Formats: sequence, structure tokens, C-alpha cells
Amino acid sequence: MSTRTTSQWLTYWMGRAVDKLVLWTAAKLFGLMLAVFLCLPQRQRMSHNNGIAATGTLRIADDPDFPAHDFFAAGKEFPVRIRHASATFLDDAMNCIRSLSIKLSDHHLQSPFDIEMNTGERNLFWSALSFFQFAMMRRERHGVQYWEYDRKYPDGLAGAQGAGRRHVSSFQNLHYHCLTPFLFIGRDGIKRYAKYRAIPADGAPETGIDPNPSNWDQCNQRILPHETRGRNYLKYEYEDRVKREGACYRIQIQTHPATDNEDPEIFNNMVIWDETAFPWRDLGLMTIDRTLDWRESTLTTFSVNNMPKTLGVIPATSIYDYNSLNYLRTHSEIARRARLLSYKLFGMVPPIPDNDNRNESEWGQ
Repeated sequence: MSTRTTSQWLTYWMGRAVDKLVLWTAAKLFGLMLAVFLCLPQRQRMSHNNGIAATGTLRIADDPDFPAHDFFAAGKEFPVRIRHASATFLDDAMNCIRSLSIKLSDHHLQSPFDIEMNTGERNLFWSALSFFQFAMMRRERHGVQYWEYDRKYPDGLAGAQGAGRRHVSSFQNLHYHCLTPFLFIGRDGIKRYAKYRAIPADGAPETGIDPNPSNWDQCNQRILPHETRGRNYLKYEYEDRVKREGACYRIQIQTHPATDNEDPEIFNNMVIWDETAFPWRDLGLMTIDRTLDWRESTLTTFSVNNMPKTLGVIPATSIYDYNSLNYLRTHSEIARRARLLSYKLFGMVPPIPDNDNRNESEWGQ
């Protein structure tokens, strides 16, 4: 090997090492800052504070047509704890991204598998670096935010427009997507990648979609003038629905074979996989039969660290890597623990009041 070739090789590997060190440092600092400045003193999540939790079961398909996996064995049943929430704001009537998070256990923290999903088929950011830019450019003022970010990053604006839901009739009839893929190594030992989604089992049409949103509509998430729906109407509706008839979801999986020369764009959460080549297949049926009180809903937390290795996070190499978003999530455990500790030290946050000021992201404003 020539001196020049050796020098190039050393430069390449040193560059990769620096990139990984920067990513690791950024992830650790991010988790620590969340814990110190938000979760512990303010007793809040990073986002999605406005939610309701519930329990039920997930039954894996009896005759699955996705690649066989021991964890998702045919006919296997799991207890589940889920949490529906609205991102950022404490008012159900605002134009918000809505979420569904699932744990395959009925415990507020421990679980063999957790997954977090949001409305929309594309995200608002695509790497750790773009997420940091998104967070720093929030500029929230009473329900109006991200106008600078949306102007600078039109792809992020398009993702936000596709994910926001305003006139929602129920958490149950929305479509939820896990946009950044995970590993999937089944019984055949073949490496694949997987995305997950949840849709209403009864095929009900999705509500809350604005067919022609303007750029300003996305920045202005405030309640509309003369809004008649209450601040907690979605949580009340879901509680009544589950008590009356339950809620049922089809959990689906989309798998993509890995290749030696991987196109990085398959990891980009702004890119929709071709459903003809990589169709959605039923993973199982999830049935919800009981909602939880505010205390249990608040205690319930989710983590991408709660996954088998064969279904876990795809390694990331830098803050520019599309997989760095899930890498950030793996290093935010300190923030989750800090929030749970804050309840022991300072007490639970109160339920969201019906008659408090609206268009707010914090209590008592």
C-alpha cells in the first residue's frame, strides 16, 4: 500500500471517528439539557404533554405475510399500553400533529417493545442537525411558531402541512406513521429495514386533514375564531368511545431489504417508500378497552431503547445521518428519568383545565 493511499485511509477513518464523536457529544448534551432545563424543573416532556393513555391487547396476525420473526410470532398476544397526544400545545382544538405511542406491556416504563408514531407520511426534520435547527427556530408566540424555519426549509414546511390535523373527530380514526425506519432481522437471518403504521380497523376515513393548507396556516396553529369545541374535547371523546365500544387499530409493517451499496435515501423520513414494491402488511390487531386516569397517563413513557436487538435502532455515523434522529432518542433516557423523578420531588402536574387560557403550551399561562 502506498504512502498516499495510507494517508487517505487514515484521513477517512479519522473523519468518521470525529463525526461519531460529534454525534455522541450532541446526543448526550441534548439529553442532559432536556433533563436539567425542562423535564426536572418544569415536570414536562419535550413535547406531546397533552395526552391520554389507555390499555388493551395486540394480537399478531394468525397468518402473517411479513417475514417471519420470533418476536412477532403468529397469533402471539401482548398486553399494550398506548398514549394518544397532541404535539406542543395543551389545546385539542388547535392545528397540531397528533400521535399514537405503543408499549407492548401494561407498565408505565418497562416494555419489550415501544414504538412512537405521528400523523403524516413525512416528517418536519430529517437528521439530528435539522432537528436542532428546527428546535432553535421555534419562536413560539401564543400558538404561532416556526415561520422562520418554514421559510428556510420548504421540505420541513411540506412535512408539517401534511402532518397537522385540526378538525379531528377522534384520535381513533387518524393514520399514524413511524417515519424513521428500524432494523428487522427475522428467522431467515436476512437484514431488512422496517417502518410501522396504525390505521383504524373499521376503515373509517381520516379526519382533520386540510386539503389545501397555506404556508401561514401551518405557522398559525391557534384555535379558529368562534371555536365551540373545548380544550379537552379529543380526550373526552376518546374516553367516552373506549367506555362505550372500545377502539380498534390495524398495526401494519412495511419491510425493505438491505443491500451492500445502500441508498441513504431509504432512511430519509421525508421519503415515502414505494408501496407497490414494499407493501404495507398487517402485523396485528390492537384492541383498546380501558382508558387510564391523568396520573397514569402522565407517568407513561416510551423509549426506542425498549426493543429487541433484531428490531432495534439502525446505527448512525454523524449528525447529518438520517438515522441520527433515532440515535438522539436512544440517548434521551436521562430526560425521561428526570421527568419521573420530578413528580416524586415536586408532585404531579395538574390535569389540563377546561377553562384556562387557550393557544398555550404550558400550564397556567
